[in-house]
Amino acid sequence: MSENKDPNTPNSSRRNFMKAGALAAAGFFIVPRHVLGKGFIAPSDKLVVAGVGVGGMGGNDVAGVFNSGKADIGFLCDVDDRRSEKSRQKFPNAKYYKDWRELFEKEGKNFDAVTVSTPDHNHAVVAMAAMQLGKHVYVQKPLTHDIYEARMLTDAAKRYKVVTQMGNQGSSGDGVRQMREWYDSNAIGDVHTVYCWTNRPVWPQGIPWPSTKAEVPKELDWNLWLGTAPYTDYVDKLVPFNWRGWWDYGTGALGDMGCHIVEAPFSVLNLKYAKDVQASVGSVYVDEFKRGYFPQSCPPSSHVTLTFPKTDKTKGEVTVHWMDGGIQPTRPEELGADEVFGDGENGTLFIGTKGKMMAGCYGENPQLLPTSRTQSFQVKDKYKLARVPGSAGGHYNQWVEACQAGYGNKAVSSPFEIAGPLTEALLMANLAIRGIDIRVPKADGKGYSYPGRDLTLLWDNDQMRVTNFDEANQFVKREYRSGWTLGV
Repeated sequence: MSENKDPNTPNSSRRNFMKAGALAAAGFFIVPRHVLGKGFIAPSDKLVVAGVGVGGMGGNDVAGVFNSGKADIGFLCDVDDRRSEKSRQKFPNAKYYKDWRELFEKEGKNFDAVTVSTPDHNHAVVAMAAMQLGKHVYVQKPLTHDIYEARMLTDAAKRYKVVTQMGNQGSSGDGVRQMREWYDSNAIGDVHTVYCWTNRPVWPQGIPWPSTKAEVPKELDWNLWLGTAPYTDYVDKLVPFNWRGWWDYGTGALGDMGCHIVEAPFSVLNLKYAKDVQASVGSVYVDEFKRGYFPQSCPPSSHVTLTFPKTDKTKGEVTVHWMDGGIQPTRPEELGADEVFGDGENGTLFIGTKGKMMAGCYGENPQLLPTSRTQSFQVKDKYKLARVPGSAGGHYNQWVEACQAGYGNKAVSSPFEIAGPLTEALLMANLAIRGIDIRVPKADGKGYSYPGRDLTLLWDNDQMRVTNFDEANQFVKREYRSGWTLGV
């Protein structure tokens, strides 16, 4: 990507404001009735929410929070007036900003919680600043762009004592709970291997950065959209969706779908942090004989293998396979020839010592294999779990109610203490994928070598670093553009 000089480096004054005001504002929460005592009314019966990034999925997020019936949308913020128009029409009384820093500075005392639905590369800075103001946060998946950011947000949620939720709504679904009940009832024995797959990407990947710049739409503040990312000229079709395929902004198919699909084994098996990872990727050819080298772009397909240490739900280590770009595992022999594998496009397959089970995206439509077992297997009463009411909207409602109850008083399905390690695992998989494309000139000056290939990357979780291939560590914590900071 071009390293153009940034003509519009963001002013750091608002960042200084955030640091200076963090302690003063950290105590501002919506006060639950039980704290005030019987007969007293809380300052607000409804949570006042500010939405940052309110087009597309962000629009769904603010609408989902509002539809809980327990929240008002007080503020909307988006760098693109085209994308935000629908939300602004739906919530005409909400005050509108383009710069979330200005919103936080001017309105910090007037809202209780924040939804963060920007592109991946700006999730962390917005969420951290909100938590430093004592605001509860709902952050779209993946939680962050980098491993370091995920660890910092996980720690910050505890430090600032705010209610957090990641936008992987399947974690609140019935399917994941059904699989937990089956597993705890010993339906498939001890799981040692899990396969997760998706047909994504459905946007361009494995391609060169466009060679010609385009005119920035008048409704879009391109500098604010770039945020923490290196400055480059605007190009067509990057916004609003194709940014997912570029490492400066997105996290590829893993970031888009991994939190929906890998969440199931995390929940069922209580996985935490992976210990090692290896990957292979699909090739793109620029002509008949030459493979393209496009390290700025995510690959068109990949197969990643992660190893997780033994948990309280397993007897040994667990191997998790991730496949994207249409790659799928071999169909299990217990599945009928005409039966749908996963949901046909995405899926999760658990392999245990006594049997197998599978599900589609979000953990939906779980099935024991052979599928005839699904209806006949009886779950033991002691393993039955309560469901989250409200279908997909329950994930939002659950977060709103937890915010109203106050930190530590009501559980949510995907708090940062769970979402953080899940996100780190997916980003660790991306370390292996990106490491494959690291190349160095050969000593004789003839061509390049790729030292990251054919390696299993060994991970030191406490130090957050790869121990046997240092070049991959550049992707653990990226450098922000001048004027931007995580504030820790």
